[in-house]
Amino acid sequence: MDNGRKTVVVTGFGPFGHHTVNASWVAVKELEQLGLGPDVDLHVHEVPVEYQTVQSLVPSLWEQYHPQLVVHVGVSGAATAITLEKCGRNRGYKRLDNSSFCPGTHCCVEGGADCIDSVIDMETVCKRVNTSGLDVSVTVSKDAGRYLCDYIYYLSLHLSSGCSAFVHVPPLEQPYSGEELGHALRAILLEMLEQLGQDRGTNHYEHRH
Repeated sequence: MDNGRKTVVVTGFGPFGHHTVNASWVAVKELEQLGLGPDVDLHVHEVPVEYQTVQSLVPSLWEQYHPQLVVHVGVSGAATAITLEKCGRNRGYKRLDNSSFCPGTHCCVEGGADCIDSVIDMETVCKRVNTSGLDVSVTVSKDAGRYLCDYIYYLSLHLSSGCSAFVHVPPLEQPYSGEELGHALRAILLEMLEQLGQDRGTNHYEHRH
């Protein structure tokens, strides 16, 4: 991290099912317009809703950028608040993706831990954003849903020793606009970066590649 600069990678998902416009990618594009300040190099990527693409793409993002933080964003039709996911799970992937594929073993990483927690204290991030004056509601969850959202999160957590995050957003206008979601993401990521910065010098920054 030269001169205190940080590299952050943020992904959103492409269309799937009835989500012909995926709110997660709209929110990430809004975040890209806003940026994270002059000291943060922000890279965004749209991810197809496909297990095999995720399996190859996520390691390549870590390898290419060596980021301090990767945040994956996905849409949840059931969500009415912006949801910070605390952990990713390795098993239970039985739902077919956009290519009508699911892992034959129904798991993400053979021999991996059943569950990996993020090193980020999501409760603290949630509390700070909820009291920051932004007109959005943020909550915390321990179940990212055993589909591509959970799958990409677990894989990133596995590759980064927990230095990843996942944010679920509601569908557009239910109740937030893309612009509101973008501003919320920006506030959430800045809190996460501040928290990680306070932990600098610990092994949170010693990623395995």
